[in-house]
Amino acid sequence: MNISIQNKLSEQLSLNPELTQVSVIGSGHINSTWLLTCIDKQFIVQKLNTEVFKYPAQLVSNAKLIEQHLNTKQLQSNYPLETVKHIAIQNNERLIEIDSAHYRVLSYISDSYSEDVVKNAQQSEQAAYAFGVFAHALQDFDAQQLHIVIPDFHNLAMRFEQLNTAITNNSVNRVKHCADEIEYCLSQQHLITELSSIAKQIPLRVCHNDTKINNMLFCSATHKAKAVIDLDTCMAGFRLYDFGDMVRTFCSPEAEDSTNLHNVIIRKDIFSAIVKGYVTPLKSSMSTKEQESLLLGAKIMPLMLSVRFLTDYLNNDVYFKVAHAEHNLERAQNQLALYKNILSNEKWMHQCLMS
Repeated sequence: MNISIQNKLSEQLSLNPELTQVSVIGSGHINSTWLLTCIDKQFIVQKLNTEVFKYPAQLVSNAKLIEQHLNTKQLQSNYPLETVKHIAIQNNERLIEIDSAHYRVLSYISDSYSEDVVKNAQQSEQAAYAFGVFAHALQDFDAQQLHIVIPDFHNLAMRFEQLNTAITNNSVNRVKHCADEIEYCLSQQHLITELSSIAKQIPLRVCHNDTKINNMLFCSATHKAKAVIDLDTCMAGFRLYDFGDMVRTFCSPEAEDSTNLHNVIIRKDIFSAIVKGYVTPLKSSMSTKEQESLLLGAKIMPLMLSVRFLTDYLNNDVYFKVAHAEHNLERAQNQLALYKNILSNEKWMHQCLMS
């Protein structure tokens, strides 16, 4: 953040620019985030990525509606976590434009920390619990109030259509390098039908849509869940997506671009912890069918990422940042290894989920 923007934001917050400092915070890949400090006051400042979020006002509107709902729940003692609050700035607005960029200011939750990697089952359970409590508090929120900030974000059928188009075009002659992966992915399209069928039997909910462990905060003193953060991708959807993304990002001991495929597995203690943490606060508000659907989410999320990585590889790496020519192919192979391991453990995972 340059000094001119820092000074303008400070003035909007009625802070002395000469006493204001900023430092980069967080590890997000989409928005740029800073901690703004002035003596004993601290705020989170975000520059929104309008390449990803083309209508930033809709994103802020969604987050504000959810914030208001959670605040009401807190007052009723029905939401034990803290909430990130939007701070009113220019003309009581929650979004300010500076030099053609869009910024917002959020409350800073002190005495907390985040993690980028799940360290153990206890931490996994705490994170899953936070996302479960968040989902439970929003069960009576009309998800259709929310703007669709990223169209077709979890549209599995569309992802397969994009893969088929990339195969047909074969623009950089890479199909021959991943024929086995293509054949396997295409053989799994039956999940589209399964998802379509179950979608008719379960309710549309508010989904966080990015349930990685670094999107919740732990209490520095107790190490328990303190707050769910980053509501930017909150949209109407199914709980199976949020559960599936936790399984995808928590359970493997390897990074999603690791080539140690023999070690890309579902750690059973971590999966059990996710189930216990997430399902416990939701048990009273979930039908058996919705609870069963969570396992489908655990299969869909790594498969969908495999398809996306493979599509980008065939399209010459136009979406995901890559470190080398085979990076997206390696990511696709990694997520397929996880998906296959889930299939091999599906019976056990179902028993764990429904016990």
